[in-house]
Amino acid sequence: MDAEMYTNMSVLMPLTPVIDRGIQLHKMIRLITHALGGESYLNFMGNEFGHPEWLDFPRIGNNESYHYARRQFNLTEDDLLRYKFLNAFDRDMNKLEERYGWLASPQAYVSEKHESNKVIAFERAGLIFIFNFHPYQSYVDYRVGIETPGKYKILLDSDAGEYGGHQRLDHNTEYFSEEYPHNYRPNSIMVYIPSRVALVLHTTDIPK
Repeated sequence: MDAEMYTNMSVLMPLTPVIDRGIQLHKMIRLITHALGGESYLNFMGNEFGHPEWLDFPRIGNNESYHYARRQFNLTEDDLLRYKFLNAFDRDMNKLEERYGWLASPQAYVSEKHESNKVIAFERAGLIFIFNFHPYQSYVDYRVGIETPGKYKILLDSDAGEYGGHQRLDHNTEYFSEEYPHNYRPNSIMVYIPSRVALVLHTTDIPK
């Protein structure tokens, strides 16, 4: 987002394509790293809300300046700035991990890495993670292979309004699995996955 982070992060201004792209991808990249990366998650201070400045402690090269030896945590507390959306997503992403413990779970089973569709789907800790990185293509009835049959609902949606998204998904939607093998999984579900959106689903009813 570069220079626009200093000028176009106000909610009172129209959402520019650069800021919109940056906000949506920031959330998706953080979630896929968190859920797929490994057994722990390391974040540098301020990155959770897209801090616009670098961290630079006093040194000879900057004339012993303290100017960038800071983190502007006040940015997330200003209700008129879009930094609050990124911070809210980071909060809920970490709360979801605390609840389901995917970092302590076995490595994910990646069922889809579709280059042209820009879709990545995987299962970990009983959750289904679906990412559509396509810049403009949304998919209706996109089939995702899963292991566990049942009724699924949305737990986390990067497109939600509280995260600076476009609110294209109905969180009351229920996704019912089919005994239809797909991508080497015994079952599958059909989902609507908008462009530049990440979803986390969880089953609410497992048939006996």
